Amino acid sequence: MTIQSISEEVRRIQKKYGESDPFRLAQAMKIIVVLKPMGRYKGCCKGFYVQHRRIKHITINSDLPEVIQRVILAHEIAHSVLHTNITAAFHEFTLFDDTDRQEYEANLFAAELLLSDDCVLNALNEDQFFFQAAKVLYVPAELLDFKFRVMKRKGYKLESPIVSHGNFLKTIE
Repeated sequence: MTIQSISEEVRRIQKKYGESDPFRLAQAMKIIVVLKPMGRYKGCCKGFYVQHRRIKHITINSDLPEVIQRVILAHEIAHSVLHTNITAAFHEFTLFDDTDRQEYEANLFAAELLLSDDCVLNALNEDQFFFQAAKVLYVPAELLDFKFRVMKRKGYKLESPIVSHGNFLKTIE
């Protein structure tokens, strides 16, 4: 999928359900969300999406900070929308040959869902640097980097000081 098509899918879903908050969006989409303690050690599972008999289910690691839980949920919602034929999990091992592309796309989707263009521009216009803006926006800097990629496609002149990889959520705490 292209950045533009992912961005359009986020807009379509936001318009259809009238939601940007991932917890309320999942509820509106009839996705079952369960918070389960899964630890905070290196390589712990952060969350995963499963669909069985048309029932969509996302489990989020409740040991993670709430800010990260929102990011993980938005990312897993992306898998439910963009990658309907898979089960995706944030774990240390690779489940699919296509994982990198799917994780990259899910991160773009999550960034677009959680961060409006206006909020990002407002944070940057307050003379805040990239990392300060990420902190004010309550997202990891890597997710802001993904949002910058989307905004660059829309014509904004933005440069990120980092280059995030699709698997950055595996190591986040």
